[in-house]
Amino acid sequence: MEFDPKAFSVTEQRRFADLRVGETFRSPSRTVTDAHFAAFQMLSGDNHPIHYDVEYCKARGLRGMLAHGFQVLCFSAAGAGSFPHMIGDALAGFVEQSSKFLKGVYVGDTLYPALAITALIPQSTTGIVVMAATIHNQNSELVLTGEHKYLLRK
Repeated sequence: MEFDPKAFSVTEQRRFADLRVGETFRSPSRTVTDAHFAAFQMLSGDNHPIHYDVEYCKARGLRGMLAHGFQVLCFSAAGAGSFPHMIGDALAGFVEQSSKFLKGVYVGDTLYPALAITALIPQSTTGIVVMAATIHNQNSELVLTGEHKYLLRK
């Protein structure tokens, strides 16, 4: 059998009509490192000492540097899991996001992200996939909740 790179897929391809409310898509767990803090500071320009000065944090009763909320939010990106590979070219865009930061995240914490479909809103040629975003830490504590919306071609 001849190999066709155009037919190569990481996972079975699905369309909007194939999705179901309640489906959950997990991303691999990741342990937050000093490198994550440094990369996020460089990208965001955020230089508040609560995120980058261990002594500042200790003086305020924190066990270490506190991850920026947006840094934690990045771990919920759908691209880190199988969802965008599964829907392939049907993905038209990431159109909306909201989040609540419930607990601090520190260097050494391991995060477990998941996205669960909560609604499927059909439109004429597209559809909106609404997903609940959650991130738990290694202690089973919920550190982030939120919502993502993706626009898919039908």
